[in-house]
Amino acid sequence: MHPLELPFSRSRHDRAAHRRAEPDLVARSLAAPTTRVLVLHRGRVAVVDPEAPRAALVGPGAAPDGLGLFLGEHDGAALLAVVVPDGDEDPAPPPGSDAWAGLRDVAGAQLAALESGDEAAELAHGLAVEAVALAGWHATHPVCAVCGTPTQVGQAGWERRCPVDERRTYPRTDPAVIMAVVDDADRLLLGHAARWPAGRYSTLAGFVEAGEALEDTVRREVAEESGVLVGSGAGDVVYRGSQAWPFPASLMLGFRARAVDTRVRTDDEEITDARWFTRDELSDAVTRGEVGLPGRASIARALIEEWFGAELPGAW
Repeated sequence: MHPLELPFSRSRHDRAAHRRAEPDLVARSLAAPTTRVLVLHRGRVAVVDPEAPRAALVGPGAAPDGLGLFLGEHDGAALLAVVVPDGDEDPAPPPGSDAWAGLRDVAGAQLAALESGDEAAELAHGLAVEAVALAGWHATHPVCAVCGTPTQVGQAGWERRCPVDERRTYPRTDPAVIMAVVDDADRLLLGHAARWPAGRYSTLAGFVEAGEALEDTVRREVAEESGVLVGSGAGDVVYRGSQAWPFPASLMLGFRARAVDTRVRTDDEEITDARWFTRDELSDAVTRGEVGLPGRASIARALIEEWFGAELPGAW
């Protein structure tokens, strides 16, 4: 099987982590005319073409005041994000862009860029994923977790430092597994979460616990949520690809898993229904509108369509 092609999973720039300790790196980069800047506000990015939004990279002269973050470099040019502070009203998007949009809104443009080989669009969207994740971490970690003192930004946006005890904290990522569970009849298991509207189904998923291997997480989460048992032999849990999912800070690790016991017994807390589908059954249910599948921004959709062997209609 070939690796999955996923939005939020490709980047074309060098993060240039070795440069983050350079003095005044963000300020010096903003003074360089070749620098390109991605502007964010409340988790959204400045985009061009609101009908088919693409992340915008503007010149430093168009960048508003805000928290500057060094994202890396490309072709010798520095790449920054500037996070506009919250206010009572949304600011106008910077010159060179048309609107604000969330990452899910730009996923379609990134998929098109992957298919067409548009390197400039791939660069901008890869930066948007990095910037949204980094900005979200800053927004939720303003004080020292030990003493409560407001922290200071360091390493060009890649650390926060407590001025009292010099304790340093760094951006975190929470690993989560997501799996297409298939039985020996090549049926696919999909679940309905308690918080979702009727008819919405997706692959099962869950967070990795402390001291747990990814394959064990797959087996545990499937058993806890659906009662289905996944095999423990070689090849029963196969890695398929990963996707950054900064909502707020996840990394989705995709797997194909083989069930050895297909009896469904949902936990009725997280998952209230789980069903086995043949390809014909899923296609018919989606076509009739009885089942809604995840959107194309999600690795869940890619796992489902990889099993199905073609694109499916319908999305949340």
